Amino acid sequence: MGKTVESYRMAVEDEIRRWSGFAKALRREDREAFDALMDACRSYASAASNATKPILFEPMVMSILLSQQTRIQRLSKEVEDLKSKQPASAQ
Repeated sequence: MGKTVESYRMAVEDEIRRWSGFAKALRREDREAFDALMDACRSYASAASNATKPILFEPMVMSILLSQQTRIQRLSKEVEDLKSKQPASAQ
């Protein structure tokens, strides 16, 4: 029998486990942020598994960047929507 190749999702979980010592050393607030970043890796795993790069960390970082950019855009839109609802004298 041939060797089986580890799935991308399994590889991501292994990589996240390798960072557990780093994560444990973080302050609570930073640990929550770290966990959110790792959740971003998990949420984009389907897309990242199609990346042509064989280095696991690159699609993980791209997933994190995409998640952060999406959040920034959503928050920017919310700010603009709130500004547009203010009376002209308050702007």
